[in-house]
Amino acid sequence: MQYNVISADNHILEPRDLFTTRLPKEYRDRAPRVIRGEDGGDGWSWDGRTVARTLGIEATAGRAVKISGYTWEEILPGNYDGAAHLADMQQEGVDAAVLFPSVPLMGWSMHDDPFGLALMQTFNDWVFDDFTAPDPKRLIALPMMPVNHAMDVLLAELDRMLKKGAKAVHIPVFPDKSYIDTYWDPFWAAVAEAGVPLCMHRTSGGIDTSSKTNFQFKVPGVNVAGTVIRFFSGVEPLTMMIFTGVFNRHPGLRIMDAEVNFGWIPYWKQQMDQSFEQQKGWARFPFENKPSETLGKNVFVTILDDKVGFDQVANEPVMADVALFSIDYPHSVCLWPNTRKYIDDVTMNVAPDAKHKILAGNAVKLFNLD
Repeated sequence: MQYNVISADNHILEPRDLFTTRLPKEYRDRAPRVIRGEDGGDGWSWDGRTVARTLGIEATAGRAVKISGYTWEEILPGNYDGAAHLADMQQEGVDAAVLFPSVPLMGWSMHDDPFGLALMQTFNDWVFDDFTAPDPKRLIALPMMPVNHAMDVLLAELDRMLKKGAKAVHIPVFPDKSYIDTYWDPFWAAVAEAGVPLCMHRTSGGIDTSSKTNFQFKVPGVNVAGTVIRFFSGVEPLTMMIFTGVFNRHPGLRIMDAEVNFGWIPYWKQQMDQSFEQQKGWARFPFENKPSETLGKNVFVTILDDKVGFDQVANEPVMADVALFSIDYPHSVCLWPNTRKYIDDVTMNVAPDAKHKILAGNAVKLFNLD
């Protein structure tokens, strides 16, 4: 099919009865469930009694942006229903969407707890069997990989998802064991051989030991400061993987970091190459090529209405190769509705071929769409 616009970063809010009905029976007493909160909204509970925060900024598409207070009936069905999600995309001229999960992300914070694995596998089966069923070519599932479990468990789940038709796989930003460890080489090799990209999302997944999340909704300003800071969160994990030779050991490995924009890419590219040239006499780098050569080949990012980044495309060709457009539906910064206007505004100075790459072409290649 013809793809003109692809959102490489959309989100799902799983159905409220998914885990209470589909988790293995031995885990259903621990299943996350939706209950009414003190503010009158509905939220996810992990103990059956309390709700940390009710629905709000994570499901606000088509509604006024507020931190919490929505009931389940007030949010758009596109949050949790594949056919409705697809209809919302068609309304704005978005031909396909890459889908990140929400609730089961907690599974990556449970280390190797079998319950965490059950959460991920329940989501993985549902997203393929139910959510993407209306059109698997246009709804692109991201199955969660159990990276904190044993390598044989991880490889088995990768294989299981590939057999279901996975076009990409989802990994956390903060695994229990750092991605620079050669422990991951069997997984990297398997993913590269399968020809599917790894996808991670800003600071999502696992335990960030340096995080200030305890203050996120308590100290005014910290929550929005965090939104700004997270747009630069790709620098550390991607630089570490590049400079430790991950992509030289596995040249077919590709990774996409979502919702980080790309206005910072030219300086990052310059600094990586400059540091490489200045320090290669003593640093014993496990590679000989310039670090920036991974951009648009192994390393990709998703972008929103980053006007600064779009305006640099003409002078920095790698920008058109490294970026995949996204609308972040249904979150508080989403470019939905009015997606067409956002696109027109940010691409007015972008050449047609570069514009097509960013809006759809790079995603078609990365996710092997047809």
